[in-house]
Amino acid sequence: MPLEQEVVGLLIAGFSTVMVVTILVVVFLWIKNKYNSSGYIWTLLHLLLFSVAVYFALNGIGFDYNHPMASEEISLKIGISGVVWAFSMICLVIALFSFSKRYRAS
Repeated sequence: MPLEQEVVGLLIAGFSTVMVVTILVVVFLWIKNKYNSSGYIWTLLHLLLFSVAVYFALNGIGFDYNHPMASEEISLKIGISGVVWAFSMICLVIALFSFSKRYRAS
């Protein structure tokens, strides 16, 4: 898909900035609240898988559309991106369930 020359770079820079800040916040909260490590692990796994999904999606949109099998290659990359994104969302749901557990004060 033809895009302006700067668009992919801006997408990568913007996504990377937001993802780094988000990961730092999650790690900071994990250090601050050590009582629920599994929730933070699932959240970090979600962020990692989501980053992989975005990588495949950006490879799909940035693929050379003049390539003889471009349609198939782009479809495969977008499909892989969707599957990885689905796994990342499953990790997020598990993290939410983990965070929603009630802890009794001893």
